[in-house]
Amino acid sequence: MLRSITRIILAALISTLPILGGANRAAAQSYPIDCAILLCLSGGWPASVPCARARAEFIRRITPWPVEPPLQIWRCPMGASYHPSGDGGHGGRLYDILFDNAPLPQSLPESRPSIGSEATPAILTLDADRRRNLPNGLALHLAQDRADIDISGPEFNFVRSIRVYDVRYARQHESGRDGDCNRSATVRLGTYGVQGDFAWAPTSLTALPEAHVGLERWGEHCPGIFHRSVFVDWRDYEGNYGYEQVNY
Repeated sequence: MLRSITRIILAALISTLPILGGANRAAAQSYPIDCAILLCLSGGWPASVPCARARAEFIRRITPWPVEPPLQIWRCPMGASYHPSGDGGHGGRLYDILFDNAPLPQSLPESRPSIGSEATPAILTLDADRRRNLPNGLALHLAQDRADIDISGPEFNFVRSIRVYDVRYARQHESGRDGDCNRSATVRLGTYGVQGDFAWAPTSLTALPEAHVGLERWGEHCPGIFHRSVFVDWRDYEGNYGYEQVNY
């Protein structure tokens, strides 16, 4: 039922997107691009001008340098349409974020009602004494590095499916009189946590998805290879696989 409802909402959204170029242009531009990325990604990047712009920004962020999180969900104020007495569906909430004419809040409230008794709070709040002991600006960062509502439910799995592979370099070449093969590589993987927080961790070339291209001859006799790329993949709300690769 949830999947069917969400499909209907997304279909309605996509049919409405083109009108953003008309009288509602000014209002639409006031909404963060990450709200459009969130919604268009969940729907599999449907063909529309707003989704094309959202995807272009999504890819621009992984184009070196620097490599940024392609979706910065903390920049999409979903709490603007939060209704604690609602039916729990998130598709309508995302629709409201993009198309509700009500102004967005200028700041997030100190706290929000949790969704479910065991839900992890999406906003970290600290009392005044603890905030004073934090380095300058850290308290603000802690509140803005994740979604401003609880997104731990399965309907937001498409956010957590995003993976960013940053191949800083991969080099393979012969050296020395004996023709020894030297190989070295530095790769890191960016992933999203339960509440949309983004983090980097070291990984290896063996972790690269099959769709990645440019290192197919890695580990063979010793063809000369020097490769750099950023590869991002994801699954939309329906589980369909997508990816992009930027070589540099």
